[in-house]
Amino acid sequence: MKEAAENLVKTPQILLSLYAPIQVGLHQVEEVFRDILRSKYPFVDDLVKYGFRLGGKRLRPALMLLSGLACGGFGSEHVLLAAAVEMIHTATLIHDDVLDEATMRRHLDTVNARWDNETSVLLGDYLFARALCLASSLEDVFASRELHNASRIMCEGELRQIESRGDYSLTEEQYYDIVRGKTAALTASCCRLGSHCSGAKLEVEEALAQYGLHLGVAFQIADDLLDVQGDEAKVGKSLGTDLLKQKSTLPVIRLLEQASPEARNRLIAQLNSSDNHRRELLRPYWDNSDSIDYAHEKAIVFSQLAVQQLDVLPPSPARDSLAGLAEFVVSRQH
Repeated sequence: MKEAAENLVKTPQILLSLYAPIQVGLHQVEEVFRDILRSKYPFVDDLVKYGFRLGGKRLRPALMLLSGLACGGFGSEHVLLAAAVEMIHTATLIHDDVLDEATMRRHLDTVNARWDNETSVLLGDYLFARALCLASSLEDVFASRELHNASRIMCEGELRQIESRGDYSLTEEQYYDIVRGKTAALTASCCRLGSHCSGAKLEVEEALAQYGLHLGVAFQIADDLLDVQGDEAKVGKSLGTDLLKQKSTLPVIRLLEQASPEARNRLIAQLNSSDNHRRELLRPYWDNSDSIDYAHEKAIVFSQLAVQQLDVLPPSPARDSLAGLAEFVVSRQH
């Protein structure tokens, strides 16, 4: 699949250096996509290829392979599971674009913008099904159970976020709990599976799962900051969707927490307004509070918690890359 292979070329230089120890493995993952993500039906085949052009930086496959390498090495099982987790991730992105009514991702029209919501939902379901079939093809049922459980937790997290829309009494801890489900469950599973398939001891497997969990929270906080302050032209996807969908992300939670009762009521009224200019309306509030800096500092805290979990590993290039990824997720600009 030419589009999939091009993703590694487009990966930021800092990630290419962090991915260096697993470069061969990532290319093998792309070969898996080329071999199995195809359909005899032209419309479905075109959709799948287009959907993977919207994919991300291959962070989750990298976590799978690096965790395996840090625990002794990776093999064909790691490669297949790395492909499966990226399919699951891509499916969630396509579904998220429907939920958020987003029109752009990676500088391209989203599937829902180019086709429609029905097509997007079914394409996401198709990728989920292909991923779980791939995982269940392995002899060890542990991987299949782990990914099924992670998918369940992710869906629960998304449903909890939908339930909390417009609830501006959401606490910081409730926010973290939702994020651990909707985002961090999959990154934790990547690291757990990578170490498990390399025969790591249970305590090492658990530490790497915790690394992935903390990393996922840090990643989501950084993503939430981009949504309120990022440059759409640089980020390459629709921004302001969290505000549009009335999601209480960490910057908003902190802003409301610091506001006087009068200012809080005014803010909530603006957040509940029906127009699509919330980012502009809130800019003066960001400038006069520590909300942005506070959220960024919290992302760094979770990043550092992630790195601490790597103490169970012996020194290696793979361990260094895992530590580097924890730093990257809180400094990225897209």
